[in-house]
Amino acid sequence: MSTQALVVPATRRKRFRWPGFGRGVGLVAVVVTFVAPLLWMLLASFKTNVDIYDPSKIFAFAPTLENYSTVFGQADYGAYIWNSFFVAFVATVLSLVLAVPAAYSMSRFVMGRSAMVVLLARIIPGVSLLVPWYFVFSQMRLVGGYTVLILSMMFVSLPLILYIMMSYFDQMPEELEEAAQVDGLTPIGAFLRITLPLSVPGVATAAILSFIFAWNNFMFALVLSGASTKTLPVAIFDFVGYASIDWGGLMAAAVIVTLPIMVIALFTQKYIVSGLTAGATKG
Repeated sequence: MSTQALVVPATRRKRFRWPGFGRGVGLVAVVVTFVAPLLWMLLASFKTNVDIYDPSKIFAFAPTLENYSTVFGQADYGAYIWNSFFVAFVATVLSLVLAVPAAYSMSRFVMGRSAMVVLLARIIPGVSLLVPWYFVFSQMRLVGGYTVLILSMMFVSLPLILYIMMSYFDQMPEELEEAAQVDGLTPIGAFLRITLPLSVPGVATAAILSFIFAWNNFMFALVLSGASTKTLPVAIFDFVGYASIDWGGLMAAAVIVTLPIMVIALFTQKYIVSGLTAGATKG
């Protein structure tokens, strides 16, 4: 047998690909960067404050449920969870009712200037509105109630939903609506019966992101909420004292805030991805 027969062609040799290896290392680094704080938070919620400060007990420690009993026992976190859910849900629903038809109109009638005006709500820092909002709503005796919290959350949700849905409606062919109108539907009927059902992934994406932003909002809730309408992000701040911080209770409360959002994002990730990429292949 000649030595030439033992030579493997260059195209069949398995070569070590540095780009693929670097991509894998980068993905691992990103995952560790995002997962490590969540893992530390979860572990710390089952530790005492002494164990949290002990570097040797990062993984080896005696777990305890004392922090969760403190959260649900001493603090009325059931009411805080309801407040956060109620405010986020109502703000999301009202924002969808207003923003989806507005996004459709701006998309079909090319109302670019109106869209830029709405975009200003996202550009203006929210902290610059806190003082005038507090003054106006205090004069109306709304501070401390659900109404002012819902309106403040809608200030964040409306522009977000508007721009997500505008990009989604832009990539939908107008011929479908024209065909529906030829069959006897009015423009509003074509929107409700043809366009809106086809835009369910975009609506789902906008609703999910709006709910997440409203659930996590801290600044507006801190200033405008009252004792009976306090939301979870504000309630977490109660574990931070003047002289000390209850890290165990703080981490347990943070887990309670984070867990529902992570579950929602886990089960609805396909809608988030499809909605956020809508309009990327426009034309």
